[in-house]
Amino acid sequence: MTGDKLNRGDKICVIAPSRSLGIISQHVIELATTKLNEIGLEVCFSKNCHQIDEFHSSSIEARIDDLHTAFSDKTVKAILTAIGGHNSNQLLNKIDYSIIKSNPKILCGFSDITALSNAIYAKTELITYNGPHFSTLGMAQGLDYTVEYFKKCLMSEKEYSITNSQQWSDDEWYINQDQRDFYPNTGHQVINTGQASGTIIGGNLCTFNLLQGSCYLPEPENAILFLEEDNLLEQNTLSEFDRNLQSIIHLKSFHSVKGIVIGRFQKTSQITHEQICKLIHSKPELKSIPVIANLDFGHTTPQITFPIGGAVEIIATSTRCEIMIKQH
Repeated sequence: MTGDKLNRGDKICVIAPSRSLGIISQHVIELATTKLNEIGLEVCFSKNCHQIDEFHSSSIEARIDDLHTAFSDKTVKAILTAIGGHNSNQLLNKIDYSIIKSNPKILCGFSDITALSNAIYAKTELITYNGPHFSTLGMAQGLDYTVEYFKKCLMSEKEYSITNSQQWSDDEWYINQDQRDFYPNTGHQVINTGQASGTIIGGNLCTFNLLQGSCYLPEPENAILFLEEDNLLEQNTLSEFDRNLQSIIHLKSFHSVKGIVIGRFQKTSQITHEQICKLIHSKPELKSIPVIANLDFGHTTPQITFPIGGAVEIIATSTRCEIMIKQH
């Protein structure tokens, strides 16, 4: 099940199911609103999205009210999350999923929103989207690729292939929009060869794992896992990715996973291609499925938009790498 694609003139609503929009500068809010207006979209803001407490969020009741209201509002065609954070999983057992199922529409965000988007797909079969937050669109430079894939996924019915961006960045752009560091993109990295098609689930790996053992985890049967890990806590990102991936491998239905696509690690993680290859090759459960790394999603910029619950086909050989989003 999908919501209608966006057309010029449609209204999108910004909600804050994780951290509050109140932590975002007015300048970034204005830039993001202008960018969406340029695409042809009207922006509105939920009643409680600016509320902020000592956790840089707002009450569960306020966040649930905004989520239900945005889905129920017939004038709203899509919902963008303000920003990520750490607590969207607080909402999962408070959501009235019948409201969402009766009012299917686009929901887009990433990072902590992984818990919300996968849970909604698991409970309603509504395809949700891993893509930029509203605040992401307040970036003054390096946004063209992100907007291109936002439009390909959310404003068109056509299949689309995931190709490499020309350059990428891993800086605190929201602090200084003028001092940016961009690096050449070395492209997709085939770790295990193979060909597979299936249903996309995943997103931020440690957040996705919060759903294990609950009714909110989509069963990974015939799935292609899209996974990324951030370095926001300044932990050993490689070790975090390793143990979280191993946790997924221990799922009873993991044997039916068809492939894995890994988003770009942050530069501050200092993870090398050789290290991620060694990690993947150390897991015998992965030997028979294609694994591709260094895609443009995760906590670097720019980023693609992809469908949680959508269909993908991947072809990975020593000389060829194709990733085609077939249904979104």
